[in-house]
Amino acid sequence: MINIGIIGCGKIADQHATEIQRIKGSKIVGVCDKEELMAKQMSERFNVEHYFSDVKKMLEVVQPDVVHITTPPHSHFELGKYCMEAGAHVYIEKPFTLNASEAEILIKIAINHNRKLTVGHNAQFTHAAMRMRELIKKGFLGGEPIHMESYYCYNLSDPAYAKALLGDHNHWVRKLPGKLLHNIISHGISKIAEFLTCDHPTVIAYGFPSQVLKSINETDIIDELRVIIHDNDSTTAYFTFSSQMRPVLHQFRIYGPVNALIVDDDHQTVIKLKGEKYKSYLDQFMPSAILARQYMANSMHNINKFLKMDFHMNSGMKYLIESFYDCITNNTPVPISYKEIMLTTNIMDKIFIQINSNQSVRCNIQDENEC
Repeated sequence: MINIGIIGCGKIADQHATEIQRIKGSKIVGVCDKEELMAKQMSERFNVEHYFSDVKKMLEVVQPDVVHITTPPHSHFELGKYCMEAGAHVYIEKPFTLNASEAEILIKIAINHNRKLTVGHNAQFTHAAMRMRELIKKGFLGGEPIHMESYYCYNLSDPAYAKALLGDHNHWVRKLPGKLLHNIISHGISKIAEFLTCDHPTVIAYGFPSQVLKSINETDIIDELRVIIHDNDSTTAYFTFSSQMRPVLHQFRIYGPVNALIVDDDHQTVIKLKGEKYKSYLDQFMPSAILARQYMANSMHNINKFLKMDFHMNSGMKYLIESFYDCITNNTPVPISYKEIMLTTNIMDKIFIQINSNQSVRCNIQDENEC
């Protein structure tokens, strides 16, 4: 039996608790929040015996094997450090840390204290993502990736909704180095990082506020981002974040020297694109028929998973948590490599440095024009 503690009893903690309770051999033994009422209500809803408002007391009383940290990102580093040094393995909700320096320290602590550490990039463990990974392992791409495209979007098209979401000028999201982007894009960046070989890839980023945000006089938050990534082995990638483009995409494309794959997290589909062309007019007839057959096969696969009660909305989180617990029990490698975690945070650091710099330049130009 793996005993689990949860620190932070907000909305995302409910998702963690729900998925933990789906996993055999795991039990939530304590929940903690600095607002005691939040911890109390969560303990009642999920039938957890102990609740706390002090992390130290929770660790001493229930002695969890694993701690899930589901607090705002500013506290991730200190809480992760404290819990590992107290003897617990740690699962940190995304974004992992505020920057790569904090991430590196946490990973070193995990290694030095023989603790396991992971981050909540559950989009890497959806049914579709795992099917993609199996195809790549079997050599479907025909070699190492040549190019990748990752889309991770967010619906912010309603000005009233945007104003309500961003109306609090003291909200913790505004205090992140990358503000709104910082709290969202690691899911999409990590999909690219998994297949990069260079520790410090070249990153070119451009971000700007959408017209919707400008219409409500919100220019401090960037909600449109375009990124080019290039690693030393000539692999390139594009990352797109948008609050306005439609459809809202959560999609990953990976191209090899022979074939390519398209993974759609919203529809849980994996589409195989063959690099070879058909002769003559067959090239106008066959590909569409093959794609139609693939989409039908994806539908049948998803229906089968649904009938087996293995197709709930947060199944990716469930599989990531389960894999993390397995690596603790069996002392095997963590489900998300530390190299991938570091690459993701390094890329995000470079993105935020550039867009914050570009934003300052735009503001200066705007001030000069107004003068």
